[in-house]
Amino acid sequence: MPFPLPDHLPRQLDVSSNILSKLDSVTLQSLDSSFASSCRAELDESIRLTKTKICDRICADSSSFQRQLSSAKSLKERLDTLSGHVQALSITLSDSKSGLVPVLLEALEAHQLLAQESLDTDVLSDSLSHLSECKVQLGALQELVDAGDLPQAVVACHALSSLLISVPEPLKDASAVSQMRARLRVLSNRVEELLSDAYTKSIVVNTSEVSIKSFVLVPRSLKPLPLSSILSSISSASLASHLSTLRRDILTHYIECSFDQPMSLTVSTVKDASGTLVHVLGRLPSPPNPTNTGSPLANVSMTLDFLHKQLFPALPSTHKHSFPRSLSKPISTAVLARLLIPGLPLQLEALPAFLQIANKAVDLEDKYIIGMLDSSSENEIKTWVNNICTHYERQRRSHILDSARKLIIQGISSSEPTFYAHDLEEEKETQQAEPVEVAEEDPGDAWGWNDEEPAPEELAEAEDTWDDPWGEEPALSEITPAVVSSQRPSANSVPPTQEFSRPTSSTSHPSKSGPITEPYLVSTLAKSIVRTVEDALHEGQGLLSSGIFLTSPTSTTTPGTLIMQSGALVLDLYRALYPVVAAARLVRPGDVMKFSNNCCWLAEEIGRLVAHERGMLAVKDKLEECKGVLQVLADSWYQDGIDRQRTALGEILASAKGFTDTSDQDRYDDCEMAISHVVREIRSAANTWKPVLPKSKYYTAVGAMVEVSLQRILENILAIPDIPEVESHKLSELCRILAALEGLFVEDFSESSFVVSYVPSWLKFSYLSELLEASMADLTYLFEEGALVDFEVDELVKLVRALFADTPLRTKTLDKIMGGHPVR
Repeated sequence: MPFPLPDHLPRQLDVSSNILSKLDSVTLQSLDSSFASSCRAELDESIRLTKTKICDRICADSSSFQRQLSSAKSLKERLDTLSGHVQALSITLSDSKSGLVPVLLEALEAHQLLAQESLDTDVLSDSLSHLSECKVQLGALQELVDAGDLPQAVVACHALSSLLISVPEPLKDASAVSQMRARLRVLSNRVEELLSDAYTKSIVVNTSEVSIKSFVLVPRSLKPLPLSSILSSISSASLASHLSTLRRDILTHYIECSFDQPMSLTVSTVKDASGTLVHVLGRLPSPPNPTNTGSPLANVSMTLDFLHKQLFPALPSTHKHSFPRSLSKPISTAVLARLLIPGLPLQLEALPAFLQIANKAVDLEDKYIIGMLDSSSENEIKTWVNNICTHYERQRRSHILDSARKLIIQGISSSEPTFYAHDLEEEKETQQAEPVEVAEEDPGDAWGWNDEEPAPEELAEAEDTWDDPWGEEPALSEITPAVVSSQRPSANSVPPTQEFSRPTSSTSHPSKSGPITEPYLVSTLAKSIVRTVEDALHEGQGLLSSGIFLTSPTSTTTPGTLIMQSGALVLDLYRALYPVVAAARLVRPGDVMKFSNNCCWLAEEIGRLVAHERGMLAVKDKLEECKGVLQVLADSWYQDGIDRQRTALGEILASAKGFTDTSDQDRYDDCEMAISHVVREIRSAANTWKPVLPKSKYYTAVGAMVEVSLQRILENILAIPDIPEVESHKLSELCRILAALEGLFVEDFSESSFVVSYVPSWLKFSYLSELLEASMADLTYLFEEGALVDFEVDELVKLVRALFADTPLRTKTLDKIMGGHPVR
């Protein structure tokens, strides 16, 4: 097929293509003889031209043409000769009668038939020979089984099994081989059954005895079989199962049971009905004997001696070391888990006797567990005994902490008895202090407040006055400053600073600094915690001084250290557990402060222990740390109790909405209700804390509540941009309601209160109620006299602008105030 020319190259059309194109374009009318003649003439002319070109080409190179022509003729002659030779060779090879290939194929077919006959003969001979050998082996096996020679029968079973496994390929599906295999399975099962029966007769383990026969007589056997041959002949799976059951029974009935219940073991040799010797390890129950705690170890030793003499020598080589080794770990675990660990005493007096038992356990491990059962054992018993001091102390620590946990939970679940710290010092020194219920003791007596109690009539009158926010009775004026008076001071009147002077160093009020020596309420649970800590410290010191445990050169701690450290852990447990368990109780203000007192008293007692107890160098730092943490915890809960009340008071005062628009009666009623609620809340918290807290903390806490209330009201009133006259009177009346809180800071009604010492904003708030109703002259006078130094200049400026209209007098007063407070 010619190579097609690309479309972009010029295409030269030949004569035939031209003629065909003409024929394609001719019509039926134009197709005539002349058109056919012209096409033929054109073809003839083209043929002639082609021949002329060929002749011209040959003539142009005649020598080359002649040479190529002669070469072509020579090649044709040689091809004809070669074709003749190939045809002759084909006849020689493929001729059906004399050809080489048919003759060779016939000879090969004859040789193949002969080789197949020879192979069949050889296979038949080998199969018959193998079957004959199997039959002979099967007969021998049958004879051994019938004779009761079980060990040799096991060997014959293995030999016959090997023969049947290696049976020639033609015999694999033969019925004879299948019958032999079935017969072998029957005989093997029979032998295995007889061996298992012989094992169960030779080794018997039950709850009363262990019996081992050195020889066993099996059915049809002419002589008894030794135990070693029986164990060697049993199949591996069956022997492993029997030994596993044997190990379980020995450990259950003779090792572990020795630690669980009293019993005695005896070793004897008797003869059975057939005259065979039977070695018996007998077990008899014994009466309980608490003093003979070493008998379990003796029973274990006797059991292992019996097994080492009667059983271990008969074990096959595959289990001679593995079976004793399998007993070592369970025995070590049983000694530890059933004797030493549960027998570890809780009292120091019982330790010497227990150490003797522990040493016997170590001897048992060295002689039997390592020397007899497993030389590669890890010395678990010896390792435990070497750390017996640590185990004892950890057990005591766990017991101490568990007792403390129960003590804390029981103390919380029941009503806690209490006592007053720093009020029972003499009884504490003689260890005769008894818990005192809160209801049985007057808190005022504990503080010494009732030494000069006023008459009941005076108390009733004072209580009535405090309960009435609007009371202006003479009795109240005796214990409140002159600024409570609703009369407006004038420029000629005596300034309030002369009637209510600021406190000086000679003012008598409770101290707010220094160590607490005042009585305060503490629960007896805290006393029990301290007693537990002291007992732990004394117990640890007693263990160290007893010399029972010698200090190991490799040990990092001395005996008794862990027990003494448990004292600090008891304190940590109290700190962690009490707030969680008593969470429902610690939402009450009184219980919060009581818990703070408990922590404070515990810190003091721990400090006393650290200062006076001796031999506590190992735990001194930890106790000092506990003391600091307890003190921080006491302060945190004390402050948290105050903050809770502050938050509650802030929420109450928020309902007053900034004390604005008090000229409206409804808004005034809301503000009055909020302030009255604040007074009730402060009094309620004060009455709750008074029998609980020491004086200084009590006044500090109450003062903090009053202070936050006054500060909030001051901020709200000073933030009002415009205070009309009506509202100023209303606000002044609202401020006077809080004046009743001054009675909380009075111990003796014949003396003045010390409210300013604990409420820094008291004077400022008192003057605010006066300034709300004061004239410009009164305000100027108070400012010039220095009575308003508690106010910032900006606060006074905002107050003046809110109270007074814009007049030249107000401008003059503002200029004077912005000049700063007068210097005296």
